[in-house]
Amino acid sequence: MDDCASLTSPDILERAGRLRSYALCDSCLGRQFVQVAHGLENRRRGQCIREEMGTAPVDPGDCWLCEGLMGELEELADLVVEALEPYQYATFLVGSRVEEALELREGEVAAIGGDGEPIKREINREVGKRVEERTGKTVDFSRPDVTAIVNTQYNHVELDVRPLYIYGRYCKHVRGIPQTKWWCRKCRGVGCDYCGGEGKMYEESVEELVAAPVVEATGGSEESFHGAGREDIDVRMLGHGRPFVLEVKEPRRRFVDLESLEKAINRWAEGKVTVSRLRFADRAEIEHLKAARWTKTYRAVVSGCERGKLNEAVNALRGCYINQRTPSRVVHRRADKVRRRRVLDIHVEDTAGDTATLVIRAESGTYIKELVTGDGGRTAPSLQALTGCPLHMQNLDVIAIGDEDGQEIERNKEQDPSDT
Repeated sequence: MDDCASLTSPDILERAGRLRSYALCDSCLGRQFVQVAHGLENRRRGQCIREEMGTAPVDPGDCWLCEGLMGELEELADLVVEALEPYQYATFLVGSRVEEALELREGEVAAIGGDGEPIKREINREVGKRVEERTGKTVDFSRPDVTAIVNTQYNHVELDVRPLYIYGRYCKHVRGIPQTKWWCRKCRGVGCDYCGGEGKMYEESVEELVAAPVVEATGGSEESFHGAGREDIDVRMLGHGRPFVLEVKEPRRRFVDLESLEKAINRWAEGKVTVSRLRFADRAEIEHLKAARWTKTYRAVVSGCERGKLNEAVNALRGCYINQRTPSRVVHRRADKVRRRRVLDIHVEDTAGDTATLVIRAESGTYIKELVTGDGGRTAPSLQALTGCPLHMQNLDVIAIGDEDGQEIERNKEQDPSDT
């Protein structure tokens, strides 16, 4: 039998007596005494008090406070289950909204009876229990896969689906593709004569080539691409690739096979872009990518060189700090300031006539093109200034980010999408 003894004390009965003029159902009465008789449902708590007082039961439909709402918990649970049905999820949470008039009535009762539990909290808990029983899924109060907000006035459920985060590395094997979508500077995506009606400046991007198969596989509504820095449009990204996190909004399918998805992306990109090391991630990893400052290694093909002067300049730059004012090619969109960076290593890999292939490893944020050309003196010292030769950057590739084996920025922990 339920333990109602603590609910029959003179103090409890005196407080309950103040509420006699309100016709309260057992749930709404018991909710006013939530701090007493722990472990009992509010409905049972109210029943104990009412029976001790000798008053007749009140049907939820006749309740002055909830006006029948506490008798509709099964129907509300049905609405939530139906709304969740199209989605894959392991955990969920129920929230609720009630009409303002009910909240005003609740405040009036609380002012007389003392501190009770808000009705929304009971609705969330009781509907959550019923959804758990019907779906076999688990309530999670911290990071649910999906949150169902029940509007009790209009019997409508609004879903807040947690994004799906997928980490990987991409290689860009061709030049002329930006990392992310580059919207038209004139129409901002609407479509105009300037962009040929496309709404963007380039037909495709790394983001679009990677994201299209993922959005299709997950049923997401949209996506955001977060890279660990970016290479210029005319620069290839080789080696072990550049780390990225793809954020998929409102995914209907969370438990995708990443090995199959990796193959699908690489087929779709047709050799222009390849991805590897796909795994599930979380939002915190986006901040990690943005904040980390990893060394980068480049291969640069430079013409206009005199071999002897180039060797001397390379030796002078190795381990040297340089001052780089924001390059003239990007100063229109970035703050014009001077950055101090270190050239960690530089050596000549190959030469052919006046053309040389250089391998350069530098601190994060170093502008390699300007390290070679000097950008009219905005970078100093530079290879051009040290050689006295009019150098020209023919080709530039990123060949490593972090350690050569790419392990510097990897996480050891494998994650399940329900943990992200």
